[in-house]
Amino acid sequence: MDADGVQRRVAGVAEGFARDRRDRLGRTSLHREDFDALSDAGLRTAILPERRGGLWRDLRSSARPLCELHRVLAQGDPSVALVCSMHPSVLAFWLAMDQVPGDDGPAWERQREQVLDTVADGAWWGTATSEPGTGGDVTRSRAVARRDGNAGGDAPGWRIEGQKHFGSGSGMTSFMLTTAVAEGEDGPDWFYVPMPPEPFDGRAGVRLLAAWDGHGMLATQSHALALEGVPAHRVAWPGHLQDLIAAAAPFFGALFSAVVLGVLQSAVEAARAQLAPRAEALRAFERVEWAQAELEAWTAEQAYEGILRAIESGRPARGAAVRGKTAIAQLAESSMTRVCRVVGGGTFARSSPFGAWFEDVRALGFLRPPWGLAYDSLFAEATPAPAESA
Repeated sequence: MDADGVQRRVAGVAEGFARDRRDRLGRTSLHREDFDALSDAGLRTAILPERRGGLWRDLRSSARPLCELHRVLAQGDPSVALVCSMHPSVLAFWLAMDQVPGDDGPAWERQREQVLDTVADGAWWGTATSEPGTGGDVTRSRAVARRDGNAGGDAPGWRIEGQKHFGSGSGMTSFMLTTAVAEGEDGPDWFYVPMPPEPFDGRAGVRLLAAWDGHGMLATQSHALALEGVPAHRVAWPGHLQDLIAAAAPFFGALFSAVVLGVLQSAVEAARAQLAPRAEALRAFERVEWAQAELEAWTAEQAYEGILRAIESGRPARGAAVRGKTAIAQLAESSMTRVCRVVGGGTFARSSPFGAWFEDVRALGFLRPPWGLAYDSLFAEATPAPAESA
């Protein structure tokens, strides 16, 4: 697989999506044929290691081409791009940690190959980790994982009970990464759930509590789900939830940022084309707002580049990813507000894409880490450690 070839094919699919933009931005559900087209373009298997025909070599060299695929896709359909970005984000837990120390090493390697086999066989992966009342903090999970006494061999071995209120891509994904507290333990750990086919009526352990009806990213199918004894696999490096987050967080921060940046770039480009014929007639206020909108969009691009360069440096990049993602979230929302002011009242019409884009870019602030956790991290990094007493 060659990165330029995959990007050309994904860009071709995204261009087709963009031609149908008016319909797509009003959709409230995902369509299987979109994911089939992206599979054919190579997006699903791009996350596979090079030895298995994908693009993944290591985090330093693979983050940029994979993020760029999703930035380009977001210019065609933001909802599809966001759901697709969850796929490499989840799989990065196994890829960013090529090896784990200690006795868990062989089991980890075996599980990684089994997980990658599912992708080679056609699976899309997603995530259903957020729970009501936790503020998006996976370390506060209240779901419970109990050992399945009837499981044997390569069977999941666990059953999970609990509620998850953002199962992104529900119905499109074959597996969901989630968190739960294993019986007899104090803190949560990572598990993954083979998702049953719809309808989520509880018979296979997953019940639909509420269909996704959010303002932005209308068609991500981020349904609220109840896990009712659903079979689950535990990650093969148990007790290392935070270590796995630390390894993969820069990558998924960059991926989510890439999606929102792609949306912002589409909006600015469309506004530029719409405003050009009447540029001379713009009032002073509109000219200032437009200049500010362009400036903020440009600055968001620099923040995205900063995340990627931090990853490519090989040094710890989690702090840079949180700073960059948070800055892009703020800049994208501010820039889109200004774009809508200049474009005018037409942005309130459902036939105009600008109102949808405005809501879509706001999603980034709520993605991992969400606002509260992001600012906890930013404050911790900005606060000097207390000096040790003599």
